Order: sequence, then C-alpha cells, then structure tokens
Amino acid sequence: MSAQQPPPPHRPHTPGAPAGPGVPGGPGVPWGFAQPQPREVTAGYRRQAAILTWSAIVVGALMAVALVVSVVFLVRADQDTRNAAYGYLALVLWVGIAAGIPVLLALAIPAARMRRRVREQQG
Repeated sequence: MSAQQPPPPHRPHTPGAPAGPGVPGGPGVPWGFAQPQPREVTAGYRRQAAILTWSAIVVGALMAVALVVSVVFLVRADQDTRNAAYGYLALVLWVGIAAGIPVLLALAIPAARMRRRVREQQG
C-alpha cells in the first residue's frame, strides 16, 4: 500500500477468528458489531403517541367539516348569482384542505408507528 491510499474501512479478517457470517471478525462484519436493542417505551413516549394520534384525528375531522361546508357553499352559490361569493369561499376551503393533507400525513404516520411500538412493548 502506498502512502497516498486511505486505510481500509474496516479491519481485515484475522486468521484464527471465527469465520461465519454474522460473527464479529467474520467476512463482511465489522469489528464490534452488535444488533441494536430497542429502547424501552417510556411514559413520555406513550404520551407523545397519544398527542399525535389525537392531533391527527382533530385535523382529519376539521378537513371533513371543511369539505362538507365547501359543498354547502357551492350549492348556495349555484342557487343565486348574488351569492357567488360563496363559491370563492368554497375554493378557499379547498386550498385549506389541500394544505392540510401533508399536515395530516405528518401527524398520522408517526402516530401509527409510535402506537404500534407501544402495543408491541406492552404485549
């Protein structure tokens, strides 16, 4: 090896070391490898899971209400030309619903994963 080449990313296999796959010192396994152990679920973690879950439920309920209200606004705007502003209000609600979808996903996905982990730790 010349002085300009970087050292290998892990130690080479030493003779006499156990040579099975998944054994430290074996081929393809770096020294000191151990499977990560899941941490214990704390009361704070459970509380955060519950907060995220209820936040996702509230955001989803608000989006459902906004959808119903926007349909009502469209029906009202269609009845009379003097009520055309309700159609624009419906469009504003649709923009709000579209903006709320990423928020709902950002709340619901971690909440589901956290709740699953809490259930797995409990039983």
